[in-house]
Amino acid sequence: MTLIENVIATIEKSYPQLSITAILILLFLILRSILLKIVKKHSQINDLDYTREVYIKKLISMGLILVFTSAIGMVWEISVKGLSIYFASIFTVIGVGLFANWSILSNLTASVILFFFFPYRIGRDIKIVDGDNSIEGTVVDITLFYIKIEAKDKQFYSYPNNLAIQKPIVQSS
Repeated sequence: MTLIENVIATIEKSYPQLSITAILILLFLILRSILLKIVKKHSQINDLDYTREVYIKKLISMGLILVFTSAIGMVWEISVKGLSIYFASIFTVIGVGLFANWSILSNLTASVILFFFFPYRIGRDIKIVDGDNSIEGTVVDITLFYIKIEAKDKQFYSYPNNLAIQKPIVQSS
């Protein structure tokens, strides 16, 4: 058999997986496009900062890539038998890292929630009611991990997103 005949035979044998993979890639592109348009429209309607829109778009893209990569791996029946030691090591390191950095994940999740439901914009005066740790000032930036607030005394405070969705926030007029 020639090289071309081998390639054709391999393609014919793998045709179902190739077809499903092509469909999954097309579905990924369509779904990503729709979700990114929804985020852009929400950002424009609510006059949100462009950097917040970029952060949320990146999070959505990474999540979709993870889901569709897993789906393609299942279609191709990728075996992890030989990779089990590597995966065990990786998952151990990730598990320890996630446990140690649980607040990072909660801040990322809170960032998405704040993007869609946070009624305050950059430049607005707010007061976060947190007992002795209350913060009052102007919202300077809202990032993936924290809200940056400039107090009246010109000091800057970073308030974690995961706490911002748990504490009452009073908006000044």
